[in-house]
Amino acid sequence: MMRFSVRILFSAVALFALTLCAGTPLQAQNNASQAPNGVYIAVDPLAGVRYDNRFDVSLAAAYDHMKAGPTLLQGSNLGGLDLSGSMWFSRHLAVEGSVRGYAGTSGAGVNAANSAGGNIQGPFVAEYFATAGPEWLGPHNKHGALIAHLLVGGVYGDFERDLGHPSATNPNPAQAVDFYNTQFAPAAIIGGHMDLNRTGNWVLRITPDAVLTYYSINYPPKTSQFDVNFAVSVGIQYKFSKKR
Repeated sequence: MMRFSVRILFSAVALFALTLCAGTPLQAQNNASQAPNGVYIAVDPLAGVRYDNRFDVSLAAAYDHMKAGPTLLQGSNLGGLDLSGSMWFSRHLAVEGSVRGYAGTSGAGVNAANSAGGNIQGPFVAEYFATAGPEWLGPHNKHGALIAHLLVGGVYGDFERDLGHPSATNPNPAQAVDFYNTQFAPAAIIGGHMDLNRTGNWVLRITPDAVLTYYSINYPPKTSQFDVNFAVSVGIQYKFSKKR
């Protein structure tokens, strides 16, 4: 039974690879139209795929894993949006700009008091990035492409919103839950895109990235540190028809 399942798995993978790389017989059959005289004409939706567009823009649902404090053991799984755009100067080189927002709840450090006399659990946290940098087109064909980017800029980390307003009688400082202070900080995004062309203009885009941030705390020991976290987004890209 196990050998039979393995054979089915290998057969499916081989069929997918042949369809993706070759693409012609199966794609031509599925996209054929019949002319009035009875002759079938193959229609290839990827026939118009080119890599000479000047601009493109993408919008994706995004995920980010982060830690909201320098010594916090529990991580945060945040969801949000990734809006990016590129201006291409040559076939391989572009400048990309990206605006991203992630929000959710976080685990908190061990604590025993808040304004209601109980523990603080699952406070709201968020990160808002604005970055830009070079983008490089790697291996590509009409079916898809691999693209690398290095984006630098800043991030606004919102960590204290759920901890009590500073003007409250008994506010909770970030130190109470081992959080960073709310702040603007340097950031960098290193990774790229995996594009799967659907037509000459529309692309399914997957973007895995390493996200670097440099947050600090204003309570003892008053340190700053680099954190490296993982982010991924899945969405669509549109390539404008205007050529370079």
